[in-house]
Amino acid sequence: MLRILVGTQLRRLREQCGMSREAAADIIRGSEAKMSRLELGRTGFKQRDVVDLLAAYGVTDDAEREAVLGLARRANEPGWWQPYNDVMPGWLELYVGLEQAASVIRSYEAQFIPGLLQTEAYAQSVIELGQVARPADVKERVALRMRRQQLLEDPASPDLWVVVDEAALRRTMGNIEVMRGQLEHLQAMMKRPRVTVQIVPFTRSGQVATGGPFTLLRFAEPDLPDIVYLEQLTSAFYVDKREDVETYLEVIDRLSATALTPAESADVVAAARATL
Repeated sequence: MLRILVGTQLRRLREQCGMSREAAADIIRGSEAKMSRLELGRTGFKQRDVVDLLAAYGVTDDAEREAVLGLARRANEPGWWQPYNDVMPGWLELYVGLEQAASVIRSYEAQFIPGLLQTEAYAQSVIELGQVARPADVKERVALRMRRQQLLEDPASPDLWVVVDEAALRRTMGNIEVMRGQLEHLQAMMKRPRVTVQIVPFTRSGQVATGGPFTLLRFAEPDLPDIVYLEQLTSAFYVDKREDVETYLEVIDRLSATALTPAESADVVAAARATL
């Protein structure tokens, strides 16, 4: 999040002074591709590069310069997830950082219970479906997912609003005991004030068909745009173009309007639990 914020500020300063990205790249003795990565927040910052860019952009006020440099220093500090780097691909590392910084997390899930609401046993069953060969890697990825969930225990936790297809409640992962525990956990999480869960019942699924699961992240910092996260088996896409994000926002709004209310959804989860 901090890298994106710094990159956004550097891009805005560059555009304000009318400098091209290619010219800015020359200032830091790099390529245009490197400059693009810096402005998108996809790489760390060298203090010398930031100092040179600020000078080239005409930023002479000491307070303004130190604000950007301070953010750049903080952006280079490792996050809590660094110990999991051996089992966490780069595209997921970016998402975890964004997730930790979000003020609102909205998602649609058609196959599984969303990761932030999974039990340890359920998460293990889901992760084992992927292309993870070593049991030790599965264990580490489960531990990472459980650690991510501590986000919801923070007093400043984001608002989590998820829309889940009923199929996720009915699809047995692991075994009956695992599913029973998962649905009981989901019932408990649905009672939290900052967690909203809506179920799309089988009778309405055809009305809200989409291209697949996705997560929309919103940030309190006004300089940060909304970001849509689309995960695949071995990669992920990040969408931040305003017109594209607006499309996903319309989809999630339509899903929420079509899905059952939170109270009705709680009854559906309870009914699914009762069948186990």
